[in-house]
Amino acid sequence: MPEAEPGSGADAKTEPEAEAKPESGAVDAPVGSTAADDERVAGGAGGTGGVGGAEGNGDGDDPGVGTGRRRGRRGRLVRRTALALVLLLLVPVLAAETALRVNYLGDPADGTYTRGKDAIWLGHAWVDGRKTDADVKALADRLGKTGIRDLYVHAGPLEHNGTLPASAYAGAPRFIAAVHREAPELRVQAWLGDVLASESPNGMRLERAETRAAVVRSTREILAAGFQGAHFDLEPLHSGDGDYLGLLDDLRAVTRARDAQLSVAAHQIDPVPGFHSFWGTTTGHPKWWSQKFFGQVARRVDQIAVMSYDTIQPLESTYGGYVAQQTSLALEVTPASTDLLMGLPFYHENRFGHWNHAETVAAAVRGVRLGLSRTDADRANFGVAAYVDFAATEQDWTSYEKGWVR
Repeated sequence: MPEAEPGSGADAKTEPEAEAKPESGAVDAPVGSTAADDERVAGGAGGTGGVGGAEGNGDGDDPGVGTGRRRGRRGRLVRRTALALVLLLLVPVLAAETALRVNYLGDPADGTYTRGKDAIWLGHAWVDGRKTDADVKALADRLGKTGIRDLYVHAGPLEHNGTLPASAYAGAPRFIAAVHREAPELRVQAWLGDVLASESPNGMRLERAETRAAVVRSTREILAAGFQGAHFDLEPLHSGDGDYLGLLDDLRAVTRARDAQLSVAAHQIDPVPGFHSFWGTTTGHPKWWSQKFFGQVARRVDQIAVMSYDTIQPLESTYGGYVAQQTSLALEVTPASTDLLMGLPFYHENRFGHWNHAETVAAAVRGVRLGLSRTDADRANFGVAAYVDFAATEQDWTSYEKGWVR
């Protein structure tokens, strides 16, 4: 995604000018993933069917009359064909949206609240000198009332070749020390991301061994700077990418040796099997992962945070039902030993792929609780992850605290 920040489409959420940070590339996107930017509108042309020349003689031999009838039949055929195509496309969509609304019904199980393993993505201002110790104290005070344990603070982005300039996180030691002073129970992880060259000629190329080796070296460097973990968001990452799985294996060896966390921001799971292939063929951006690939990633990390926003859903009820479905799908393939976190949209945009009136924190939290209730209500290593601090409103915090923290 642009800015190396998580998003489920190609148009990532970015910090305002006051929060601008260095970047080395374009995450939904997209950080992410969105659908194609241009909508193609197909229009039909019909004949006028008019006739010219002499009046008919009543014998049916006027060529103008015959031509008009043929044009009329063709026009009806075109209209009927167009209607059939519209229904062919519309009926499955309406059925899917209805199913999501039904999925949002019911009551979550008792006890489906925070397990104290939540997380939040923090902007680059915390490590580039713009935030002060007073800001850290205010942050610690705010988080003390929540279930948040992990801070994913933006310390990149990585260069396309996998390297990470030390200047990108020069203020990290001071920030980490201040966090541990004000809230020693919190863990600070370095949020590292970049756009991948999976859908364009520019970006990081994981198929290059030297690039993967550089990412591993960069991880050693940020852990040496005092971070307690490394959180990766590389997008757009296509389902089944073996180079990514290999990179995670190498990174896990590094983080385990340092007793540090390895976490990733993950794409959403196919709402129906194979949907990423269909979407990739029709839009050029697969967006989703197969459930199998999601499980392969989850088994290689300590934490996996689903970017369960930028869903194209038009209503709170369908968005909440979608989050409930995603929660269930993720729980089914995530090992009990891995922390599974579902993303909450602490940001506000209106564009194709994300409608602010639909993708609310309240709907996401209810969806998370419903999916948890139906699939594994007692899962201990489970939480939510808020995206992102610099765009959050008081309503976002209130919805999270009342709906999930209690």
